[in-house]
Amino acid sequence: MKKLTEGNAALYTIALILITFVIRIFIAAYTGLGIGEAYYFRGAMHLELSYFDQPPLFFWLSGLTIKIFGLTKLGLRFPAVVLFAGTSWLLFLITRKLFTAKAGFWAVVVMNLSAVFTVAIACWFQPDAPLMFFWLASAYFLVQLMFGRQGEDLKTVRSSRRTWLLWIMTGVCLGLATLSKYHVLFIFAGVFLFVGANKDQRHWLWHPGPYLAILITMIFAIPVLWWNYNNNWASFVFQGSRAGAGSKFQLHIDWFLRSILLQSVWLLPWIWIPTVRELFRSFKLRTTSKAYSFSFWLSILPIVFFTVVTLWADLQYHFHWQAPGYMMLFIPLGFAIDKNLSKGDRQGRGIRRWLRFSACFTVITIGVLSIHMVTGFWQSYGPKWVVNKFHGDNVDPTIQGIDYDDIMTRFEKEGWLQNKKLFAGSTRWWLTGKEDWALKGKKEIICFSNDPRNLAFLVDPKTLVGDDAIIIGQEHQANVDADVKPFFDNVKQLPDIEIVRHGITELHLQVYYCTNFHQSAKPRNDLPLYRQLNGLPPFGR
Repeated sequence: MKKLTEGNAALYTIALILITFVIRIFIAAYTGLGIGEAYYFRGAMHLELSYFDQPPLFFWLSGLTIKIFGLTKLGLRFPAVVLFAGTSWLLFLITRKLFTAKAGFWAVVVMNLSAVFTVAIACWFQPDAPLMFFWLASAYFLVQLMFGRQGEDLKTVRSSRRTWLLWIMTGVCLGLATLSKYHVLFIFAGVFLFVGANKDQRHWLWHPGPYLAILITMIFAIPVLWWNYNNNWASFVFQGSRAGAGSKFQLHIDWFLRSILLQSVWLLPWIWIPTVRELFRSFKLRTTSKAYSFSFWLSILPIVFFTVVTLWADLQYHFHWQAPGYMMLFIPLGFAIDKNLSKGDRQGRGIRRWLRFSACFTVITIGVLSIHMVTGFWQSYGPKWVVNKFHGDNVDPTIQGIDYDDIMTRFEKEGWLQNKKLFAGSTRWWLTGKEDWALKGKKEIICFSNDPRNLAFLVDPKTLVGDDAIIIGQEHQANVDADVKPFFDNVKQLPDIEIVRHGITELHLQVYYCTNFHQSAKPRNDLPLYRQLNGLPPFGR
């Protein structure tokens, strides 16, 4: 294998992208949908202008690919795998422009070794893959504008056709990022701070280009705004509530420390530490190096905002929301790796060991978890203390990553699938999603909960009045009594559905046959379902 050089770094990067692309195709095709993916999937079947949880682009993309590949795991996930390959290439191009081609290769290597990027963002049916791609696509065109041809007359640059085209492309990419996830606000703010902090960039503040890009972005955002306008701004209210808007202010140091700890776990601690070190280095060098300044201002805002907000808002396990910021820090980290590798001293040898360890850990861990997720082999052949620690009397968390196909088997056995006057449902949004995916959307589905999220917008419950239902629970008897029984004449519990993985029963789901769906006699304005049956919107006034 030839030594990495400026001349062959691009070829090495392409090889890395192709190898990881093939591996991810297999992961996408053979591992089950997680709870978030299963919950989202019906949105790809019913294309809308926007959705309750997220803007629409990742739904639209997967809606297209399931028409090509069919309603399969690969069909849903294929856009994420392709877009991450493009994200890796864009990261290389940007890093090569700001630093060196070798630094670009190492930036791509580190991103592909990071846990949150290499599978969750690169494989799963989530909005993050298009966000990362169009975030970096926007950054790429901005870099061409602001780190362009050196020594050229400023007046000529400002008036050239190339400049206008780059600003238009920036607007298009920012618009597509807006259709991916609401994080795009941090790009706008970061670019504004970068321009304001660098004297030789401030001339863009009175150039029409940035404002044209903003206008184009706003045009792209029209579907999201129109959907929210017609649905009581439900998506914006929901996302604002996650940040603690409208709730009683109270500091939670434990939430804050948990966020920092689990960000490091998601990124991998030995990658997180040098990445954070590059954040501080970029801060120190922001006034003397435009490259470091650009990386700093486009990374700092999402990292700081989504970390600080945990002081008063419980973001639960959404520790990937800082990921765009960390992605920008892989740029200077790639340069730091390249500089240290070029040294023949102890530090250079340490970097090589670090890279080898990171690669082995990521490959082995992903391999073991993927095989266990599909086969459950660890319960039989893994160390017993690990099995007891993470399984024991509780549910193995990896069971959420398999498809609950036994639900479909039960529906087919009982003839429920053919009963046109029967719908399905559950008492939790995530379990409703798993049930819906198991049935491949062949049954209308209702979430009997005060938190149905996007499920409340995909089925009109008024069309199901008078029908029977199969409700699935997972130790949710109290919720069945409180939130399901008032909407039916009779609710009868049937034998459980056993979720079996590789011949071993992993999970018991409770099954309830409910007859004659109707409005609850008792007012339940806390349930979106009750509101919809009264002809009201599920959320808001």
